[in-house]
Amino acid sequence: MSGSNQDFSPKDWIGQSAIVDLGPTIEGVEVWGEQTNQAFRKTLFDWYDREGRHLPWRESKDPYRIWISEIMLQQTQVNTVIPYYQRFLQVFPTVVDLAAAEEDDLLKLWAGLGYYSRAKNLHKAAQEIVNDYGGRFPQTAKELKKLSGIGPYTAGAIASIAFGQAVPAIDGNAMRVFSRLFTINADISRQKNHAIFREVVAYVMGDERPGDFNQALMDLGSSYETAKKPLSDISPIKDFNLATLTGTELDYPVKLSKTKSKTIHYQALLLENSQGQYLIEKRPSQGLLANLWTVPLFEVANQEEADQQGGEERQPYQNLVAEAEAVYDLRPVVMKKSIGHVRHVFSHRLWEIDLYYAKLSPAAEKGWQDQEDNDWVFLHDLNHHAYPTVQMKIWQALKDYLDL
Repeated sequence: MSGSNQDFSPKDWIGQSAIVDLGPTIEGVEVWGEQTNQAFRKTLFDWYDREGRHLPWRESKDPYRIWISEIMLQQTQVNTVIPYYQRFLQVFPTVVDLAAAEEDDLLKLWAGLGYYSRAKNLHKAAQEIVNDYGGRFPQTAKELKKLSGIGPYTAGAIASIAFGQAVPAIDGNAMRVFSRLFTINADISRQKNHAIFREVVAYVMGDERPGDFNQALMDLGSSYETAKKPLSDISPIKDFNLATLTGTELDYPVKLSKTKSKTIHYQALLLENSQGQYLIEKRPSQGLLANLWTVPLFEVANQEEADQQGGEERQPYQNLVAEAEAVYDLRPVVMKKSIGHVRHVFSHRLWEIDLYYAKLSPAAEKGWQDQEDNDWVFLHDLNHHAYPTVQMKIWQALKDYLDL
């Protein structure tokens, strides 16, 4: 997908998952159609109504209480925040009380939470609300962002939860959930990429229960969709989740500035039969590129690994012929040792693929047995199978070599 911010397309999973229709491409991300959006929201709300966390700030739609909780929750865990939140409201029950507070008293009450600039901004914003807005909270995310210490996430949380405005609250949880839902490969450590998530989440969330939608994403991100140990198999959204369907949950969200990509080397076998068709095979039902079609790909160990295993150094095409003979019980005739190279990035993985063109020998073709997980295709008729982006690059390289 040219200009894509997505590793896998939902269109390849229509009929094999809860995804039933396609929508537009938003910020380089192919999204679902409205029928799937509605099904997702129903699934999310049903789960949230059953299992959503019972937290003291969720007992009220008071924007002041929601605001205090959101500021405290920045950089601080929920269980730590609860007693501080309750004590804070006992001392400063309204925004007017907070605006009139002495800063020293506020900081003493805040002691132990750390990041004291949060408390100072709370104090300043409370005074702004009293002096500039008559003691009443602004009701839109746009106006809320004008207050000291309130960024896009906090503004979205207050506007959606307190006032029912359909605006996303994009934090680490929301980006983690949505990066997995749509395999979004945009680096979340880059602030400008947060706009991608805001646009996609805004499209999916609709106008129904926006506050609950945002809070459900928070709860999912802290339970089933955690960073290191996601409970993918039992997640309530697993049937919509492209990362779960492709076995790539731990690749998302992408933080390229902190994570070094792993490089894997492959040899691609472009095997042509006497009719001008090329061999393709279906990938396993789990793991990277699950259930998609590619030409045969053989992972190549580097020479250091081969030496450790006592392997004998061979030319690359000799390795490929040996692999093909073992897997397919055939010996292709290599017409050209190498016709090119393809590079492709899968989030934290970099694939380096050398392309080898080969002609199937008459003896091998005569004894060939078709199997369910392989097929032969013409280059001019590639519309009958689902190919990942990396395979489309391989097809294009082959066409360039053949001058088609």
